[in-house]
Amino acid sequence: MNGLSERIAAINEVVNTWIWTDCGLYLLLAAGVIMTAVTGVFQITHLRHWWTNTIASVFRKNNTATKKTDKKSISQFQALCTALAATIGTGNIAGVAAAICIGGPGAVLWMWLAAFLGMMTNFSENVLGIYFRRKNKNGEWSGGAMYYLKDGVGKKKGLKWPATILAALFAVFAILASFGIGNMGQVNKITLNMESAFFSGVDWTLGGINMINLIIGLVLLVIGALIILGGLQRIAAVAERVVPFMAIAYVALGLVVIGVRYELILPAFRAIFAHALGVEALAGGAAGAALKLVVVQGCKRGVFSNEAGLGSSVMVHSSSNVKEPVKQGMWGIFEVFFDTMVVCTMTALIALTSGMIDLDTGVVNEGVSDATLISKAFGSVFGQAGEWFVALAMLLFAFTTVLGWSQYGSKAVEYLFGVRGVKVYKVIFVLMIVSGALMTSSLAWDISDTFNGLMMLPNLIGVLLLSPLVYRITRNYINRKIKGRSEKPLYSFDPEIQAAAEASASDDIIEE
Repeated sequence: MNGLSERIAAINEVVNTWIWTDCGLYLLLAAGVIMTAVTGVFQITHLRHWWTNTIASVFRKNNTATKKTDKKSISQFQALCTALAATIGTGNIAGVAAAICIGGPGAVLWMWLAAFLGMMTNFSENVLGIYFRRKNKNGEWSGGAMYYLKDGVGKKKGLKWPATILAALFAVFAILASFGIGNMGQVNKITLNMESAFFSGVDWTLGGINMINLIIGLVLLVIGALIILGGLQRIAAVAERVVPFMAIAYVALGLVVIGVRYELILPAFRAIFAHALGVEALAGGAAGAALKLVVVQGCKRGVFSNEAGLGSSVMVHSSSNVKEPVKQGMWGIFEVFFDTMVVCTMTALIALTSGMIDLDTGVVNEGVSDATLISKAFGSVFGQAGEWFVALAMLLFAFTTVLGWSQYGSKAVEYLFGVRGVKVYKVIFVLMIVSGALMTSSLAWDISDTFNGLMMLPNLIGVLLLSPLVYRITRNYINRKIKGRSEKPLYSFDPEIQAAAEASASDDIIEE
């Protein structure tokens, strides 16, 4: 059995290296650069516009961002929160800490760069997701990379069958990734953190099974079943309440931790820029996004964090009640901005101002690891309560990731097997939660890492081949909504959906 596991691990390592080092890395960076250029650096040139029409719109009177137009769709804000539920996970705490511990403070700069490019990759995915979505048999919106591959790329001469195959592969990879990184991997992190924070020293084993882990797994299974089996509406309702709460609480308490050692804030920023191209960064390899070895692990951590380029979050963004593809694309920009520029940056500053890292050399103090760095930083300010808070934050971050990924897997199953297959998938997905709690081997996590990367390949091929369409849709929107020109809007590839969108009331857009 051990021999089989070793062979599987060896094969997985070869495939994983090919995806993240020899192929996927370049495709990911190229997509970010190309889509940023195609959209005219939209994230900067129209910063005020997308900010005003995303998070700022939530606080306006009579806003449409938080309102649903029908029972089968979700609001724009719910789509954002559900996507953030899936993206804000263990990578925002443990992943950032690991990047700094391995790659040095300079890792943070490459994370920012990766996020800057990823904003427009995510924007493009959402634009295509809304443009190529359709209603399923239950009257719900269905969209994602599989649809814009089949109906977008597939309409190009000679690409019908290659596009169909790529769409099916994306769906298969998404389903497999949902069980791994979207379920068992997250639950395993929850279990280890809860056991360490609240049950340290407790040894309760029956028949070789850790009963503490089993109980944690069963509790998560029950809660997960109540939410996941209720469908997207229930997942979105929970995400709309939990995500803002957990994010605000983490940022607020994080500011306190940073404020206690305010004199280290400027040195921390100096270290970020000083180490970005330094020997520590080049030797670390697990930190940011550019420069081969330094960048490979960094890109992986960046994708784990904000998922730009995977084509995953577009599956929930496509369920929004929005009509303008670019409008949901702008929510995608904010999603990446908040996930990386806010939450990940907060974690980085907590680590760098903790006093546990030598800012001159980038070396972590003896006895401190990436797994304990952030909890120790909180503990140094709030005592044991600080470490408990980090454990609870990891619980909420990781568990909401499970909820979000259950929706991604559901949409992938629906594409391959229809709406009936979704019920079976959800039952299996919920039952797998216990497996994650009891998992002791890292092999399942490593394999899910590979499937995570495999999702990226067909998705980015689709985004790049459809970049001219993204340009036309974006230019059409800018001309109409920002420059005030009279043009026929581009809402959908489907004539019926296009006509219905034109006939209904326009989205709530604030012009620049």
